[in-house]
Amino acid sequence: MKGLKAAWRHEASFRLEACLAIVVVPLGLWLGHGPLEKLALVGPPLLVLSAELLNSAIEAVVDKVCPEIHELAGRAKDMGSAAVFVLMMLVVLSWALVLGPRFLG
Repeated sequence: MKGLKAAWRHEASFRLEACLAIVVVPLGLWLGHGPLEKLALVGPPLLVLSAELLNSAIEAVVDKVCPEIHELAGRAKDMGSAAVFVLMMLVVLSWALVLGPRFLG
């Protein structure tokens, strides 16, 4: 719980993604037909939160260990951010594949 509190207190990205998850997780449970659809709609936003927590942890450690600008430190931070971005694309893809045919077809 301390990690969640710290992320909420210090990470604007986590706060934004958590607020979005507060909206899309119940919406996914409501819109999903059956357990697999519900999982496909709810799982990815929770994975985004998990990745953001890990990314924030990586950034904190890198900032502590390497306060000066270093290529490897920048690469580590960029890769953590890229992981969050890939999972955000998974959210979009999951929602589009599950709900697109229902609302567009």
